[in-house]
Amino acid sequence: MSLLRSVARSVGGDVRTVMTAPKRAFDELRYTVAGLRTGDVRPRDVAWSAVSTVGALLVVSLLLFPIYWVFKLALSGGTGSFFATTGINLLPTDPTFQTFVWVLGDLILPSYRITLAIPGTGSEVFLQTPKLVVLDASAHGVEYPSRFQKYLWNSVTVAVPTVVLAMCMIVPGAYALSRREFIGRGKLLYGYVLFTQVGGGIGIASLIALYALFVQYGLTADKFALAFYYAATAVPFNTWLLKTYMDGIPKSYEEAAYVDGASTLRVVWEVILPLSKAGLATVFIFTFLAGWTEFVVAQTVLTTDQYTLPVGLYLLVSEYSTPWPKFSAFALTFALPIMLVYLLAQRYIEDGLSFGGVEG
Repeated sequence: MSLLRSVARSVGGDVRTVMTAPKRAFDELRYTVAGLRTGDVRPRDVAWSAVSTVGALLVVSLLLFPIYWVFKLALSGGTGSFFATTGINLLPTDPTFQTFVWVLGDLILPSYRITLAIPGTGSEVFLQTPKLVVLDASAHGVEYPSRFQKYLWNSVTVAVPTVVLAMCMIVPGAYALSRREFIGRGKLLYGYVLFTQVGGGIGIASLIALYALFVQYGLTADKFALAFYYAATAVPFNTWLLKTYMDGIPKSYEEAAYVDGASTLRVVWEVILPLSKAGLATVFIFTFLAGWTEFVVAQTVLTTDQYTLPVGLYLLVSEYSTPWPKFSAFALTFALPIMLVYLLAQRYIEDGLSFGGVEG
């Protein structure tokens, strides 16, 4: 099974699991009630399960409370304050989604003209698609929306090339270090480990040198150059991480594929990569975060029109006054893609970080 087919099958299974979760919960509840009536289920087991569930919900609620507080602040509109002077109020006063409308701005799909040629007649028919207004900010009292859409586009055009460039270097490097023996392999591995530990003062000095290079070669407004830098910084650690995961894949799988006449490229694509899905997912998340959330370099080397979402969020902070409701709504919207990616890839990330393998 190829990598893409395997990933599509896994994602489809996850979607079906989420969609059928309410039905499974209802069936389990019905089975428990029926078991209590017939005596097949002991009341003590049900009580223990209920206590464990309530305890887990309390722990999760405590962990998610800061996020809820930020969300509550975002719903407070222009009257919200980060600090409470009259005690803790768990519910927002006069809740409104106006701050989120301010973040998103106008969402309008423009009208397009489509030309259709009629076969055999040489004539053309013109169709005009209607303009679709998904969200009109002015209709909700927002006259000057944020530049979130511009920042979002800049972040996407930085994060996507970062992932593509990094994966093109990480996957071949991890496979070569894991399955091949060559001169200098040990020193190269030592260099990868060394680069993963560089930080502190060296990192600050590197930032100064990087800025000088960007200015020297006129790359201060080049988002692709920034993506290349992010990809380069993500290569050492993630290559080592993926290499360690591939080490756990039995070589007998490759040998069996070679016996069947498969080429090296096909073995990598249809054997190694599908078995490395968890490691690939982990590396993908880390690489995506490198291009999506980095702030210092983006603010240093990019111009105002090229600013990404982290820099745009920082611009809301003022020395004297910060619009905390707008800041909270902007932050939550900015973090939403990261939350969704983590939820969809959670089990792959857990498996990838366990450095486990198949025993053969």
